[in-house]
Amino acid sequence: MHAPSTHPLDNKLLASLPRDEFEALKPHLTAVSLVQGDVIYEAGVEVDYVYFPHCGMFSMLAVMRDGKAIETATVGREGVIGAMAGLGLYKSLVRVTVQLPLQASKVAAAPFRRAVIASDALRDVCVRYNEVMLTQARITAACNALHQVEERLCRWLLQSADRAASDTIALTQELLAEMLGVRRTSVTDVARKLQDKGVITYSRGVITILDREALKRLSCECYESLIEQAATLT
Repeated sequence: MHAPSTHPLDNKLLASLPRDEFEALKPHLTAVSLVQGDVIYEAGVEVDYVYFPHCGMFSMLAVMRDGKAIETATVGREGVIGAMAGLGLYKSLVRVTVQLPLQASKVAAAPFRRAVIASDALRDVCVRYNEVMLTQARITAACNALHQVEERLCRWLLQSADRAASDTIALTQELLAEMLGVRRTSVTDVARKLQDKGVITYSRGVITILDREALKRLSCECYESLIEQAATLT
């Protein structure tokens, strides 16, 4: 098993910066390890740190007044959490949690804002990745409204495996149900069907993808749409 990545340049956005502009930001970056379930921001709270994941996955959740939540977007090593704080004081509009254990570089909002002022490339990263997040949220909303639970679960497993860089993912049925905004029994039924088809195995909160191509065929179009949209914007 490979050790988790701890190098800032394993984040694709940091790696895309001109070398001198990355070196100017580097002294302000701190390496952090975050565990599944950690809450990074709550909706309505000012963003005090910006996170650049090296591996793992953040989930962004829309939270209702009754406390129920549903996932609107995910972020892995291709992205950043809290980047709009680089353009001024910024309050998170969503709850952000650690969905898959991750390593990240974090930077306090104040020095990040100073770095953005001094770097056209870093300012461009903030604006472009915000558009990526908005696009992902739109596609996810349409997916939640129009597609069946099996298709959505397959899409979510593919996304998670991409972010984990592994076909084995630690996810409880309760967590999956919350992310998809469905009952746990629905997740149980779909997971059993996928297991019976030989697409996945599921045991004690660990899912292993056995047949990725079959999982793609059973997923809705949104998995490919998310990849294509992100490629045009990053």
